[in-house]
Amino acid sequence: MLIAFFYVSEVILVKILRVKPIYCEVVSRQKPLHDHQISELPVTLDDIFITVKTSKQFHSNRLGVIVSTWFTEAKNQTYFITDGADVELSHATNGHVVSSKCPAGHSLSALSCKLGVEYDTFMKSDKKWWCRFDDDNYVNVKLLVEFLREFNWRNDLYIGRRSRPEPFKGNFHGEPVDIDFTTGGAGVCISSPLAIKMKPWAASGEFLRTSQALGHADDCTLGFIIFNRLKVNPTESILFHSHMELLSDIHITTFREQITFSHRGKNIINITQNNTDTPVFDFKSDPTRFLSLHCHIVPTSQICKYAFNDS
Repeated sequence: MLIAFFYVSEVILVKILRVKPIYCEVVSRQKPLHDHQISELPVTLDDIFITVKTSKQFHSNRLGVIVSTWFTEAKNQTYFITDGADVELSHATNGHVVSSKCPAGHSLSALSCKLGVEYDTFMKSDKKWWCRFDDDNYVNVKLLVEFLREFNWRNDLYIGRRSRPEPFKGNFHGEPVDIDFTTGGAGVCISSPLAIKMKPWAASGEFLRTSQALGHADDCTLGFIIFNRLKVNPTESILFHSHMELLSDIHITTFREQITFSHRGKNIINITQNNTDTPVFDFKSDPTRFLSLHCHIVPTSQICKYAFNDS
């Protein structure tokens, strides 16, 4: 059963920005904001629109832990894009479930159709940032806000973590193209001016058609539109993590400094009673380790009172 727990206290965050600019064409923390923006209010959580791509087959085993943990910190800003109706999930998220009418599964059509719906859903908002995550991500919401405050949202920004070191070759309608992308499995944030420029290749079903013409799925297509069509280089941050890296290598002393985490089978973060004083769940109750992670980042969260001894 999906149960949403809501916390009422704040935690002290470590403001650490570790951004690796790609090809030196990106805005980083070291570059000052333009003069006309100095008087603007800083970005808040309400300036960010969050989408999570999922499938009905994962509602129980993946979304239950998300709804019980980091979703509670961004319940008004987060929407789940899925391929099947779910009354229980809709109730637990106060209606923040979008049925995409896309096919189920992990095919190119299924993935790219849903990402197109994510895009269209964001475009109906008036938010400054679109951040999209997968259903196996944990998001450190407060640190995400702190992180995005260091950027000028009016610029064209595409922030995430690359899964391969260099662009690769592809073909689009017979045209040889270079593709560079940040992996969707670690999470991606896109500024609204850049999202608006994506319309010809992304809006109202165009994203799927672009993906089919390219022959690559969602995150590759997103990168293709931004890098190849719009000539915007990605900004890479080591604070975003996917299951494509060895997650146990992330040291627990840095957990509060990371923005996203992931899990996949036995590839999980290392958090036990031996390395933290915060509440820890046993592995049977918390196979993804996200419950224990949440209690490490937000130890006063309501869910932490259900923690058991880890053994």
